[in-house]
Amino acid sequence: MAAAPTPLSKIYTQGLPLLTTSTLNPHAPVGKWLLSTSGLVFAMVHIGGITRLTKSGLSMTDWKPLGSRPPMTTEEWEVEFDRYKTYPEWQQRQNMSLDEFKYIYFWEWGHRMMGRVVGVFFGGGWAYFTWLHRPKTFTVESMMGDTIPKITSAIPAGYQPRMALLFAMGGTQGLVGWWMVKSGLGEDRRGDRNEIRVSPYRLAAHLGMAVGTYSLLTWTGLNVLSYPTDAYSATATTKETVQKSAMSLLNQYTKSLTPSAMQHAQRTRIGVLSTLALTGCTILSGAFVAGNDAGNAYNTYPLMNDQFIPWDDMVDSDLAPKWRNMFETTATVQWNHRMLGTSTALTALGVAGYGLLHPAGRTASAKSLASITPQAARGLMALGTAATAQMSLGIATLLNYVPVSLAACHQLGSLVVLTTGIYSAHSLRYASRSALSAVGGKAFLEKGASIGGGAAQFGKAGTTVVSKVKVASKL
Repeated sequence: MAAAPTPLSKIYTQGLPLLTTSTLNPHAPVGKWLLSTSGLVFAMVHIGGITRLTKSGLSMTDWKPLGSRPPMTTEEWEVEFDRYKTYPEWQQRQNMSLDEFKYIYFWEWGHRMMGRVVGVFFGGGWAYFTWLHRPKTFTVESMMGDTIPKITSAIPAGYQPRMALLFAMGGTQGLVGWWMVKSGLGEDRRGDRNEIRVSPYRLAAHLGMAVGTYSLLTWTGLNVLSYPTDAYSATATTKETVQKSAMSLLNQYTKSLTPSAMQHAQRTRIGVLSTLALTGCTILSGAFVAGNDAGNAYNTYPLMNDQFIPWDDMVDSDLAPKWRNMFETTATVQWNHRMLGTSTALTALGVAGYGLLHPAGRTASAKSLASITPQAARGLMALGTAATAQMSLGIATLLNYVPVSLAACHQLGSLVVLTTGIYSAHSLRYASRSALSAVGGKAFLEKGASIGGGAAQFGKAGTTVVSKVKVASKL
């Protein structure tokens, strides 16, 4: 006997990974491809971090948009090494062997080639899903005999502009990377710290662009994997488009929450978004720590030079204008990163505790839905755990004078916190302004307060009306 079909209401409340199968989501392959691309960007950021930590970023002194193979023979290596010797970084080092040069060269070459691999993977996938791949016919039958329209494209309707934006961001990232490298190839950087380094502002721009691309890829991938519950209605139509008056499972869940549960979910989502904003600021502040080599000073915690705020060290009177102290003075840069990192961890713990322990988030009965779905609960637990671990890892990195292994893990940890925050915010999208607006906004909340809302409404629309999922094997 065939297994009983999974009601869409149950799929929605449980969330991912149920919607990653093509039998329930015709757009699932696109979502997996987008998340795979974000995984490659994750790896590229990691390689870039190691490239910076090993001081390999200035080993390649030219840039070719399509890339090039590394030197293969001893003669080719010597030519490349001689070219490197004409630039200020070599004049600063003076004692590097050819084997040591090969080591730093391969890190930079690998980082650049990884970026091109990401570009080919995304561009090739975009072309494939746009012109070649066609999903199987996807039909949802309800008790009323209605069907969702035939799906003709693997990429959901309205997502092509987003794909173009992501492709453009990836291409721009390569240009920003070379713009950053060029800042370390001239003599103008020597005066900053008597050491050749790339501009911390350009380093922050390069990292920020990568993090922005990663975030948008991840969010878009989650959107595509959640497309059926977010876009398809329980009572669909046999026409070419879904009835605008019929609500999706996402909006049905929103409408079924009581006002108090909705308020709790909204506050939790605001907390998660605040944590995401703090995480982004902390990551950018970390770029200035790296760009100024500020991690190798004040290697104690929580005090800096026996002070919580080392005022005397935080302002360099020689810097003009004065705002540059925020981004170029070692004590100020490190203090900013400490405070932002601590604020991120405490905010993440606070919002996770509020979301998971509040009675509205734990109550689910025949008359009342929990304001926090199982998927959102998983995200909140992961966010609180990741943020706490990341803060601990940052302190350990500082106390041990920034070893490459710990520092690289610390940078990866920032992306883990960012990812768990994105997952949590996406899981709580039923409490977003757009979802609330779709069910009537303020008027809905006022009406819900008078009639009570609750799970019965969602159960009728989600479990009874949408009774089964059928997939016809038509390519």
